[in-house]
This record gives sequence, structure tokens and C-alpha cells, in this order.
Amino acid sequence: MNNIVKVIVVIPAYKEEKTIREVISRMPDLRSRGIQLTSLVLDDGSDDRTAEYARECGAVVISHITNQGLGKSFQDGLQHALDGNFDIFVNIDADLQYNPADITKLIQPILEGKADFVTADRFNRGTSQPKRPTDMPKAKFWGNQRMTKLVNSLAGTKLGDVSSGFRAMNKEAMLNLNLTGKFTYTHETILDLAFKKMRLLSVPIEVKYYPDRKSKVAHNLFHYVNQTLRIILKAFRDYKPFYFFGLLASFPLILGIAMLIFMLIHYIMTGDFTPYKFIGFTGIYLFSLGIILLIIGFLADILVGIRLTAEKHLYLQKKLMQRKDS
Repeated sequence: MNNIVKVIVVIPAYKEEKTIREVISRMPDLRSRGIQLTSLVLDDGSDDRTAEYARECGAVVISHITNQGLGKSFQDGLQHALDGNFDIFVNIDADLQYNPADITKLIQPILEGKADFVTADRFNRGTSQPKRPTDMPKAKFWGNQRMTKLVNSLAGTKLGDVSSGFRAMNKEAMLNLNLTGKFTYTHETILDLAFKKMRLLSVPIEVKYYPDRKSKVAHNLFHYVNQTLRIILKAFRDYKPFYFFGLLASFPLILGIAMLIFMLIHYIMTGDFTPYKFIGFTGIYLFSLGIILLIIGFLADILVGIRLTAEKHLYLQKKLMQRKDS
């Protein structure tokens, strides 16, 4: 019986010729533990020697002709992992921000059967309060903390870091995961797996920031926040539509009811709607709008059940293909 655990380490890379060789060379050797690591570099349209250096170091390389975004690279890596029948999927950045040796820490809860998905936590290293890593910009740290609270509240999780690019998942999580965003994958992955009742965990790790290095994903803070919020809202809308549309409906409903109550009181006291007829018409419009949004939420909730059934069939098909290939 073959007890070897196959782990694929996916490294999305865009113009990382200065660091890619060191990232690959620092991968831990876990063969003595019965773990086989395979490095896969997703070259996202680099015009330098990233792909060449990665191949020289023995990594498998998939290259995009043009830059297609981190989310697309992640999805390509995930598909490669499923096609190769790997047991564990690890994603790590190519800029040496994370130490490849910490892959051991990340996959341990999965090997022990304690989690389906594990993300690296850059901020909680044995302290009660999140701590900003050395050289991490204060604005970026603040933004990460706000995003962590938002995603945790939506997903019902208690993760210490939802934006980390260093994460691992088992085959069950790989088979269940369905993503649509091409810009990034970090938050959508957590929301998708949390809504599907996967076991999510965060593990404290060390992280190194380079003051002179600019992020290729969050180089424009407003663009990054805008794209990320769009993905989060889309995922929330797709998995909890009645709650989503209920929140949208609450403002016009409350305001419309308040206006109608005002009109009713005014009519009872004066016997006439004048001079506030416009308030009555506005109240009717807002109340109707709120009801329509609630109906849309109700119908969308029915469609979610249909979509989740379709995703379940997709999951079973993926699992069947895995069994045929094994």
C-alpha cells in the first residue's frame, strides 16, 4: 500500500527572477516523513527570466502569455493539483515574504485531520492582540485587520488573517472549492469553503517585509480594496442572498414605513393629506422597492439551493475522476 502523501506547492510569480530560485531551493525535504513535495510555478506573463530560473531549479512551470491576475494563477494551480491527484495543495508567494520551511507548520493540522484548510497568520504570534510585523506599512496593517473582521463576520469564522497568500488545503477542500474572481482569491476562498462547512484554521508564522519592495497585487490601495470588496460582496450575495437583499431592502422599507405612518397620523389629525402628498407617494415608492428587493432575495435563495445542488454534482464528478486516476 502506498502511504506517500503528495503535496503540491503552487508559487504564483510575476517578474520574480530575483527570488524564485531561493523560494524553490528552501522548500523543506519531507521525504523521511513520507511526504513528497512538488513545486509548481505559475508564471503570470513575466517578461524576465522567472520561468527559466524556476525550470533550472526543477520546478514544474505553467506560463501565461499575458498577465491574467493572481486569482487566475491560483485556479490554474488548483486544477493542476486535482489533475495530478495531489493530497494537499499549498500556495506561497514568490517574493520570500514567507519562509518556505514553514510549509511544515501549515500542513501539520491537515495531516493530523484537524483542518481542511489552513491559512498563515501574520499577526498573532502568541500575543492576545494582533501585532504589526516589522516594516509592514501601518495603513496596510489597519486595512488587513478591518478585512479580517469583515470576512470573519460574513463567513462565521475566527481566523487571525484572511488576506495571507500562504495557505494549504486538503483534497476535500480542493474538490469543494469553486471560484470566479480573477483579481485575487484569498477572501473568496475562505467564504466559499466556510459556507460549505469546511474546517478552517489559521496558524501563526513569521513574515518578512522588504521596505523597498512594492506589492504587485496591492500597489494601488484603492484599486485593491475596490476589487476585493466586489469579490466579497459577490460571494456573500451568491451564498446568503436573502440576508444580502434583506439588508438592501431594510433602508427603503424602514424609511417608506416611517413616511406612511407620518401620512396616516397627519390624515387622522387633519382629515387631509395636503400639503404632504409627495411624502406619501415617496413612502409608497420606497416601501414597494423594499418589498421587491425582499422578493428578489427570496427567489435568489431558491436559486442558491439549485446552484449548491449543481456544485454537489460537480464535486461528486471530480471525486469520481480522482478515483479513476488513482
